[in-house]
Amino acid sequence: MAGIVVVFDFDRTLIDGDSDRWVVTQMGLSDLFHQLRSTLPWNSLMDRMMKELHSQGKTAEDIAECLKRTPLHPRIAAAIKSAYTLGCDLRILSDANQFFIEKILEHHGLLGCFSKIYTNPSFVDDEGRLGIFPYHDSTLSPHGCSLCPSNLCKGLVLDDIYASAAEGERQHFIYLGDGRGDYCPTLKLQDGDYVMPKKNYPLWDRIFGDPALVKAEVHEWSTGEELEKILLHLINTHLINTISTEQSVSSNNSSQSNSSDCKLHMSVS
Repeated sequence: MAGIVVVFDFDRTLIDGDSDRWVVTQMGLSDLFHQLRSTLPWNSLMDRMMKELHSQGKTAEDIAECLKRTPLHPRIAAAIKSAYTLGCDLRILSDANQFFIEKILEHHGLLGCFSKIYTNPSFVDDEGRLGIFPYHDSTLSPHGCSLCPSNLCKGLVLDDIYASAAEGERQHFIYLGDGRGDYCPTLKLQDGDYVMPKKNYPLWDRIFGDPALVKAEVHEWSTGEELEKILLHLINTHLINTISTEQSVSSNNSSQSNSSDCKLHMSVS
């Protein structure tokens, strides 16, 4: 497919809610979570929650079973499968964590649709404890972005995705998100790209607070049905335009070739 990269945020975008809060609530950690909320960065807090679960005898398999019950709108699942079938390069850029994301996608049969997941890494140790770590280690190399949390700058990740394109290849991006952390990558998007903010969420507020700062074309959405309709419309429109451009170029090349042949015949005669 003509260089379309679709980048999904995960929590409250791809899934209905927040995967961290889902696990905290469903596994009975709400009291401890709120007790420690003001003392630790979010990423460290979730690692602390995993430590608590392990101390209670809960396993990584127990957490995975909890994650399987996370709500995911069926039309969003259908949109992902359709975009993948159309040949788009699908990626996830999220401040959740690898274990949570992969287990949810695997349960819904969607993991294989994504070529890359950029998120906080996780690891199950020899004792069966799930650990969650920051994507950027701020103690070793702070990313220096004032718009993003210390553990992950999505804008820097998007820069890397742009830079990874083959020389001379123009990738067109569709970015879907909802939160404050999605604003930095939105500012990195270029002319010809699209951003799909979830209406009345922080990203939407930031974009419409000063629309002139955003180069990408903005398409808001609220429901799974709207996300599916808008996303597939953008993909199909781009596909049609690409085919039209290729046919035009082919036609021009053919005309130039025929013109050259005529000139050659005239000169020989």
